[in-house]
Amino acid sequence: MTAELLSIVDLIRYGASQFNRAGLTFGHGHDSAIDESAQLVMHVMQLPPDIPSVYAQSRVTAEEKRAVLALFERRIRERVPAAYLVGEAWFAGLSFKSDSRALVPRSPIAELILGGFEPWLGERPVQRVLDLCTGSGCIAIAMAVHQPHWQVDAVDLSDDALALAAENARLLDVARRVRLLRSDLFNGLAGEVYDLIVSNPPYVPAGDVTVLPPEYAHEPSLGLAAGADGLDLALRILRDAPQHLSEDGLLVVEVGDSEAALVELLPEVPFTWIEFKVGQMGVFALDAEPLRQALPQVSALCAARGL
Repeated sequence: MTAELLSIVDLIRYGASQFNRAGLTFGHGHDSAIDESAQLVMHVMQLPPDIPSVYAQSRVTAEEKRAVLALFERRIRERVPAAYLVGEAWFAGLSFKSDSRALVPRSPIAELILGGFEPWLGERPVQRVLDLCTGSGCIAIAMAVHQPHWQVDAVDLSDDALALAAENARLLDVARRVRLLRSDLFNGLAGEVYDLIVSNPPYVPAGDVTVLPPEYAHEPSLGLAAGADGLDLALRILRDAPQHLSEDGLLVVEVGDSEAALVELLPEVPFTWIEFKVGQMGVFALDAEPLRQALPQVSALCAARGL
């Protein structure tokens, strides 16, 4: 059957069909079988993901076809995310090294980075920026690449994740402007103040982690679970951020599907839920002043949870 697969587009179509038949789950940088199949094919061909469509009709060699089909088989049999299979993930237009030391880079925050966080920053001056729960370093490094005048701190609790982030910072030539720090959120940042704090923390309810599709089992659980409702880390960030935001600073946090639970817990906090090209994705922006005003209520919630 595979003898009829002659071109790049033949292989991409075939892989997508096989993935759909196998019932694979997507969401680790790609949202469809077509896109994930294309990533695997282009990796073998050593071609960028944005080549002109005319090249899709190019014939493939027998060796290339064997390599592609082997990756397809592993993706189906092992349910390993494509980014881990090829060791690469694209985020904010940049290529990052990706492996099981950190979550596969994926976040709608990439769209905000490419847009300079406007209009939410409102052109306010930014010098120092913090990325909490940096993982592979994708958010911190992308900010440093796209905003050369920003000095970025990147924080994570995992030594493995920080090692991967350091490799990515070197690969993208921003190691001098991205400072990597091991800290449990703000605990190791006494006295540090930032104009912009960005975070994509764990936000999956603990009970949901065990029923996630098999692809997620290949990722570190530390990067996924966050208490019974997925909000333990987000609440700690809301509680402690006022001490680390400049007077006119901005906080941007992704909470994903835990958005409704956060609004229910803090109905009076004026979160701005950001609208992306594909709609709302559970990312809020909050200015420093209303964040400070919400501190008593947030602190009470944290105390009740023993945080």
